[in-house]
Amino acid sequence: MTSNAARADILVRALRAGIGNDGKPDADLYTEDVRAWTPALAATSRDELLAELDRRDDAFSEIDLDVVPLDVGGDFACAEWTVTMIHSGPLPVAAGVIEPTGVRVTVHGATVAEFRGEQICSLRQYWDELAVIEQLGLLSPDPE
Repeated sequence: MTSNAARADILVRALRAGIGNDGKPDADLYTEDVRAWTPALAATSRDELLAELDRRDDAFSEIDLDVVPLDVGGDFACAEWTVTMIHSGPLPVAAGVIEPTGVRVTVHGATVAEFRGEQICSLRQYWDELAVIEQLGLLSPDPE
């Protein structure tokens, strides 16, 4: 069984590659049948997850990720994170494209990973997507 410290390190490496744009995600971090869910994607295999991560757009730059593993024990690891980034490229959304605003946004989130041996077999991330839109100034002001 992998140590708690090693599992914390694996989770942090996965987050840095997935959120922080630190190169391509390492396929060896995940089982072939990994299940992943975030507000922005869902995947039911390693190939699908890696393809989703590879599709990332260039809407944000100067990405800074701060990760703190909170609890690692048994087959589970949990981490809180904060990412700051600048909206520097076109951001595709359902209604079209949001042109670059130059605004620095901050997103807070949490990730829960389940391990099988030394690999992540399940990954869930939680954050408020609306917070990004709000910080970009794209929500209508309250009429009252």
